[in-house]
Amino acid sequence: QVQLVESGGGSVQAGGSLRLSCVMYGYTNRGGCMGWFRQAPGQEREGVAAFDGDGKISYAETVKGRFTISSDSAKNTWSLQMNNLQPEDTGMYFCALRSSSCRKLLSSDFDYWGRGTQVTVSS
Repeated sequence: QVQLVESGGGSVQAGGSLRLSCVMYGYTNRGGCMGWFRQAPGQEREGVAAFDGDGKISYAETVKGRFTISSDSAKNTWSLQMNNLQPEDTGMYFCALRSSSCRKLLSSDFDYWGRGTQVTVSS
């Protein structure tokens, strides 16, 4: 049973930073695509960033230059460093895992999901 657990959400003022982490349990396959998505109230879930072991990294245009996705020293953990946060970044952030290499930053491409962590940015 694969389980993803997010942490690190919170409330910050515009221009602030947060770091989200995702811990993965029970995944025994080799490779995969690790990603982050977010969903604001009343809006669809959108891809934020993803990377895989083949070196492919992708970001949503809205976060390029501000967010950085990375694998932590523990192979079952990845993070999302978010700098210069803006009110439009507010939402529930989910980590996600695809069982093969990254393809598109679409929620339908991912197989496993965490429950989410809330990020709120005030102006």
